[in-house]
Amino acid sequence: MSTPIYAVGDIHGQLDELHRVLELIENDDGQGAEVVFLGDYVDRGPDSKGVVDLLMNGIADGRNWTAIRGNHDRYLTRFLDDQTVYDPATRADLFWMNPRLGGDKTLLSYGVIAEENAPLDPIHKAALQAVPQAHRDFLGNLPNIHMTEHLIFAHAGLRKDVAVEDQIEDDLIWIRGDWLTEPHDFGRIVVHGHTAVDFPEHHGYRVNLDAGAGYFKPLQAAVFEGQDAHVLTKNGRIPLRPKV
Repeated sequence: MSTPIYAVGDIHGQLDELHRVLELIENDDGQGAEVVFLGDYVDRGPDSKGVVDLLMNGIADGRNWTAIRGNHDRYLTRFLDDQTVYDPATRADLFWMNPRLGGDKTLLSYGVIAEENAPLDPIHKAALQAVPQAHRDFLGNLPNIHMTEHLIFAHAGLRKDVAVEDQIEDDLIWIRGDWLTEPHDFGRIVVHGHTAVDFPEHHGYRVNLDAGAGYFKPLQAAVFEGQDAHVLTKNGRIPLRPKV
């Protein structure tokens, strides 16, 4: 039997939910197993700082954890780098500090008050002082993709007819469109988040673990043994089978 690999969906500052899911993994005999976090550690939820701390320190302490980049993680690093608050992949009227995107909650977790229409210079200056350099380094150096023998992990998904090694960051952290509707074949199941659904979904070529923690729904995690998938619950594993 293949070695179990665990994956955790989009966290979005929900530190209590992250602790709960990590306990589910331990209760599944997953202590010491590989765990892949699918990005979007910040925004919307109340404790982005705490989530980044937990992941960063766990990896530094030698846990077998891999954290990949999400689009919301890039929002934070871009703002700190050069005050960017807009991404062309979003609607033109949605800026990072808009409550719908949740950058205001991320900065508040670091003690910085950031109203959507307030001048950026003082917010940026306060954020540079409040966000530890270690957090900036951690988020800025996240990989965009992680591959194992049977699985590919990416925050949003992959572009059809593009080799895995040629996928670009904007697609890996933002893609939707035909990625969600047309079968893709990369030789492995792609495990992703980014597009919120009511409960984890298996579509054969992809598994979506974003079940809406960014909208205050329960964070979800799954365990993969080869290409067999199960969702973790307090009552044990639930098989996650391809939709027909």
